[in-house]
Amino acid sequence: MSKKPLSEKVTQERERPFICPLSQMRAGTACRIKQLCASPEIAHRLREMGFCEEQRIKLLSQHHNVICQVCNARLGISAELAEVIWVEPLQAEEKVA
Repeated sequence: MSKKPLSEKVTQERERPFICPLSQMRAGTACRIKQLCASPEIAHRLREMGFCEEQRIKLLSQHHNVICQVCNARLGISAELAEVIWVEPLQAEEKVA
């Protein structure tokens, strides 16, 4: 069993994307959906609404409900649903269309 050098381990950790629930993002943040951690029925419905894996979205407002821009449409979901949508923040050069 070969051990990887420390520099290679650090590089791999930096390449790993930071992901968190949509509910923990700040309003105005653009992000990419990485995973739907919901039941198959709920995940299917979210995909029908446009919340698909690798879809770019923008969090517009976060109060009792979460409002996102998805595919040039504004959609509102509950805070509970925002907990099951795992996203990664986009870099400044990656804008939401």
